[in-house]
Amino acid sequence: MSVIYIFAGTMHFINPKVYLRIMPKYLPQPKLLVALSGLAEILLGIGACFSVTKDLSLYGIMAMLTVFLSVHFYMLKGKKEAARIPKWMLILRIPLQFALIYWAYYYLGDI
Repeated sequence: MSVIYIFAGTMHFINPKVYLRIMPKYLPQPKLLVALSGLAEILLGIGACFSVTKDLSLYGIMAMLTVFLSVHFYMLKGKKEAARIPKWMLILRIPLQFALIYWAYYYLGDI
């Protein structure tokens, strides 16, 4: 799980244009938000690797994924917002998001 979040967060810095295209227009300072969300993914992914910070990081991941749902719903708004991603994929991302939230929840308290 940690590798996925560290990789995804790193991609925010390697290819920020991808994330800027899907950032809801009603949110301020999209470049800053892309960078902050990437940094959050990296730090939470690293934090999930250590028993001292694991549970806090998992709660952070669950919160972050919940906030990211707004982006997924925004992308369903129209063709421009979908960023050329097929609608069926966008729809499948919503239950996937809940599965990822459950995945983090599943590891709470484990050593």
